[in-house]
Amino acid sequence: MTTLRLIAALTLSAASLLATAQEAPKEASVPASAVAPAPAPPIPANLENSVVKVFSTLRRPDPFKPWSKAAPTDITGSGVVIEGKRILTNAHVVGYASQVQIQANQAGDKVSATVVAVARDMDLAILKLDDESFFDTHAPVARASVLPNVRDQVFAYGYPTGGTSLSITKGIVSRIEFVNYSLDTAGLRIQIDAAINPGNSGGPAIAGDTMVGLAFGTATNAQNIGYIIPNEEVELFLKDVADGRYDGKPALLDETQTLENPVLRTFLKLDKSVAGAVVQSPGAETPGYPLKEWDVITKIGDSPVDNQGMIALGSNLRVRFQYRVQQLAKNGKVPLTIVRGGQELKVDAPLSMGRKLLITDLDGGYPSYFIYGPIVFSRASAEFLSFMSGNAGVLNAYGFIGSPLVTHRASPPTPERQELVVVSSPFFPHKLVTGYSSRFGSVIYSINKVPVRSLAHLVTLLRDSKDELIVIHFDQRGGENMVLRRKDMLEATESILSDNGIRMQGSKDMMDIWDKKK
Repeated sequence: MTTLRLIAALTLSAASLLATAQEAPKEASVPASAVAPAPAPPIPANLENSVVKVFSTLRRPDPFKPWSKAAPTDITGSGVVIEGKRILTNAHVVGYASQVQIQANQAGDKVSATVVAVARDMDLAILKLDDESFFDTHAPVARASVLPNVRDQVFAYGYPTGGTSLSITKGIVSRIEFVNYSLDTAGLRIQIDAAINPGNSGGPAIAGDTMVGLAFGTATNAQNIGYIIPNEEVELFLKDVADGRYDGKPALLDETQTLENPVLRTFLKLDKSVAGAVVQSPGAETPGYPLKEWDVITKIGDSPVDNQGMIALGSNLRVRFQYRVQQLAKNGKVPLTIVRGGQELKVDAPLSMGRKLLITDLDGGYPSYFIYGPIVFSRASAEFLSFMSGNAGVLNAYGFIGSPLVTHRASPPTPERQELVVVSSPFFPHKLVTGYSSRFGSVIYSINKVPVRSLAHLVTLLRDSKDELIVIHFDQRGGENMVLRRKDMLEATESILSDNGIRMQGSKDMMDIWDKKK
């Protein structure tokens, strides 16, 4: 098969996935029969009254039709009353919500709520109620100040699907780890064996009469494995949003590896007494950056790092050493002890509030776009890449043609290329693109031989062009280039918008740029 045919087949395959690509991920459910019934424990009054059911109507973005939103979706979850007349829940329960309501156990009425803070990377959110008299009879649940121990008994409170009243399931803490919540955000996670089903998300996990964490998901393809966000992470979130804005968690961007291999230790000329994690890739290559390749991180603060890159928490718990960052971060840095060339050094390693990427997620927003004739341009986003998810054939084909959607998935932005601009939808039917195959999913390289830096730059190039023809080159191996008559594209745009029921040629930010033409 020629490369051109492969591209055409790939485009059709990718376009056929649009109907399923925008389906929201669902929590794995656990069969009720898998959990042995147990007597419900006595419920303190504040718990019975203070764990609420959350009703949300979501309008998620449609990355493949960026001029519109996805159809409304009604979901339910759980929440818990906390201090300050607020309700804590999961971000995925209320993200992109156009309407939120809560309902207390056995209550006949729902109360309207507003989302006032969201941390999508940590899956946490805060709600305020329109009628705060609700809190006169629904007290905040007390939160424990220490982590539970492995094998401690816990109860998961919430409103799973299948009923309307408060549900309680019993289990034990089986594991505590420091893991990645998202691509660039990590935190503690507690694994419990209590049944957590769809609808439980955002409900508290209770030990004794205090909350030890917030339920947020289950393991896929496994029974009776649920996860909760411990109070320590909740407290960090609440402290962060106290000023009304979520800034994110500080993190070390340096990549490390273990120091277990004896040949590696010989290569580094390390004494047997030295233990730690090896810097495999520093967070930056600038001359003044304090960490370098092959440095061995032996301590973070006063906590020794072992040869697996772990630190001890108490007598029976070890977690990744990066856990200490969230306690030790000060002025954007964290203190480390390293061994370099046989010498012990003290350094302050810089922290980041998030890894900057060429392809980012929408972070709760809606995609920017611009329509030019029958072509729709938008930014590549993590949500847009969903058409590749779970489809090895499409992913392999895009890798074969060298698409930046694959080859630059983890690349940082540069001044020359601040983001990737894609054809986000199949072409609208029109004679102007007769003979060209659909370029859905193709990344724009240049307009009239000028490399495209961003979507705003593309709009500027099209706006300011005085050339008779517009020549589009795509960033991939093989495939077609496009040559279009500029005047025809401008004249056809309005009728194409009208024929397809589209109100605006572009998102507001792009139209602000386009309208400066005159």
